[in-house]
Order: sequence, then C-alpha cells, then structure tokens
Amino acid sequence: MGIEAEQTRPLPEPKKQPNSAQCFGCGVENSYGLAMAFYELGPGHVVCDIIVPEHFQGYPGVVHGGVVATMLDEIVNRVLLVDDHSRMMMTAKLTTRYRKPVPVGEPLIIEGWLTRDRGRFAVAKGELRLADGSLAAEAEATLASIQGPGESRDELEGLGWKVYPD
Repeated sequence: MGIEAEQTRPLPEPKKQPNSAQCFGCGVENSYGLAMAFYELGPGHVVCDIIVPEHFQGYPGVVHGGVVATMLDEIVNRVLLVDDHSRMMMTAKLTTRYRKPVPVGEPLIIEGWLTRDRGRFAVAKGELRLADGSLAAEAEATLASIQGPGESRDELEGLGWKVYPD
C-alpha cells in the first residue's frame, strides 16, 4: 500500500526560474539567442523544453555541436539556482558526450541535476533527450562560485535577471 500511495502522489508544480535579458542561452530580449526557459522540479533538479530553430544548425538539419554544449552548460548551472536564484556559478570544466545527432525544429527535453555541492564548488550532470526519449547528448560539469560581492535581488532585477511570464 505504501508504494502504491507514493506512486499516485502528484508531482509538485514546476517553478519557473529567472531569465536574463541578454544571455545567449536564456536571454528573453536577445534576438540571436536560444531564449531557454528553465523549471525547477525539486531540489537540485531542473528541466527545459526547447525547439531549436534552423539558424542554429551545423550540418543540414542538425543542431551545431557548440549549441548542444551551450544548452547542457546552461542546464547544469541552473541546478545551483534552485532555492537561491542569486547563487551564480561559472563552469570550470564541462565534459560533453554526443550520442546522436540533435535535430533542429523538433521538441527536445534537457534535464539537469546536482550530484555534489561543496559550497564554493559543485558538480552537476545534464542530459539532452529527443522527443522519443532517446539520449542525444550528456554532460558533467564542475562549477565554481563567482567571487566577489553578490548582487541584491533588486540589483539583479535591474540588470534584467527576473522571472519573465511564459
């Protein structure tokens, strides 16, 4: 009975994370960027659904590998923002494995989760899956805190870092 009850428990409603105004990955005002939107699924767990436009292709019909790495870099950094949207980290190391071509113009699911958090440094993993659920690319990142005084919530919002409506 305990297992059945646990399986039927509704999942929490995903919570939207802030976006930047001009970031290449998440900037909502950057007409050259990906405009990725991220949703928190739970502690250290984030998801993004995206359809990559044609102008980000490398080979015909295939998303450029650098753009795939960018999307994975974005998702692994986002896991550290869960519960603290001002906790900015930078990628110190990103290891990416490409499993199959990523098509442009088709729905993709990118998921990231935290594997280790030691305060100043953290490790996170991400996966990019095709609409059929198959794994197309994955990454592991070592992340480091950005040194220096943090911006206040108002200062960050003034710089365009806020939750934009869907």
